[in-house]
Amino acid sequence: MHKWIALFLFSICSSSAVCCQESAPTLLREAAHCLAIKNDLLDLAKTKATALSLGFWVDTKSYPGERVLYVVSYTGPGRSEGFVFTVFLEHHDQRPVFNIQNNAKFVRSKDGIEGFDFVEPPLGGTWTQEHLVAAIKRIEQRPKFALPVRDVRNPLPATQCESYADSK
Repeated sequence: MHKWIALFLFSICSSSAVCCQESAPTLLREAAHCLAIKNDLLDLAKTKATALSLGFWVDTKSYPGERVLYVVSYTGPGRSEGFVFTVFLEHHDQRPVFNIQNNAKFVRSKDGIEGFDFVEPPLGGTWTQEHLVAAIKRIEQRPKFALPVRDVRNPLPATQCESYADSK
């Protein structure tokens, strides 16, 4: 009897994306909020979407002594296109700081770098593009999260957001 109940619950969950999808980690929610207020993540004021499709990966090796969060916001079907962001994770006065340093729009392409082409290239040239492609590929191997737009819009009091554009 328990076996049939477990099988029934599994079949319901496997047919429902909501049931099986993990909730977005706090780190991703905080980063998405900063990206929304600093980089107009998908221009939230104009979007009719109720949720963003996001993936992430934390890199501790590319920049010695730094933790870098790569966030991908998928805009196309599956994982065929989207925006990729480079966010340095810092702390000031015991508060997390999300320092946005780069972004780019990408699409899957046979002609681009390892299967990706940058429609809106990042700052930094080939080295940066290669690191972004590596991050996108790693993120593809990880879960994708649906983050409600209302959660991205709501301010997070403990989070401090900075951007490369702030220094201009």
